[in-house]
Amino acid sequence: MKVLGINASPRGEKSQTRRLVMGVLEGARKAGADVTFIDICSLDIAYCTACGTCYAKGECVTDDDYGMLLEKMMDADGIVFGSPNYINAVTAQMKTMLDRMADVVHCQSLAGKYGCSVCTAGGHYADEVADYMNMALLNFGATTVGKAGVLMGADPDAIVRGETQAKELGKKLVSAIKTKWKDPAQEKHHEERKEYFKRLIMFNKDLWKHEYEYWKGLGELR
Repeated sequence: MKVLGINASPRGEKSQTRRLVMGVLEGARKAGADVTFIDICSLDIAYCTACGTCYAKGECVTDDDYGMLLEKMMDADGIVFGSPNYINAVTAQMKTMLDRMADVVHCQSLAGKYGCSVCTAGGHYADEVADYMNMALLNFGATTVGKAGVLMGADPDAIVRGETQAKELGKKLVSAIKTKWKDPAQEKHHEERKEYFKRLIMFNKDLWKHEYEYWKGLGELR
């Protein structure tokens, strides 16, 4: 059982969000998972250009670290997203990564995986930014188990309490993986997304050959 933690704060080891991601990984490790931490701000990940090559060929025209990162996500059973709140949203580094995952959305490639998200903020929107990252995981096909949003403000103990919450979240993530936990509302969302993308890809099957063959290989298309 493998859990991958992805931190998108540019502050390196000074990052408070990193502490939360590491907290989730520590909780997961104690629950029996092999854990890996990645700081995407140290990677070379270029902007998506919306060229559509990934839809057609299953590969990206840009040769950078995204391919390696995607392989690690595909190899994981659980994925943790972490980002501080930058103007009521994720950091540019996190958004750049998410934008590169268009083929993952169309293929629902994270189906069967589990995820959660953590966020720190000065005074507002930590929960909302964590919700956004969880929605991204959900739209990629994963099932989410919760979040940890910490408002730092002028409270020096907030991050300590947040780390405790993050460790519990890591244990919950591993439990969901072990038991193959299902949430009826998320299952309904997955089914709706799957049917939507199957229709979309059938309509574009002559252009999006990789995605058509992918779904056909799953027995979902004729």
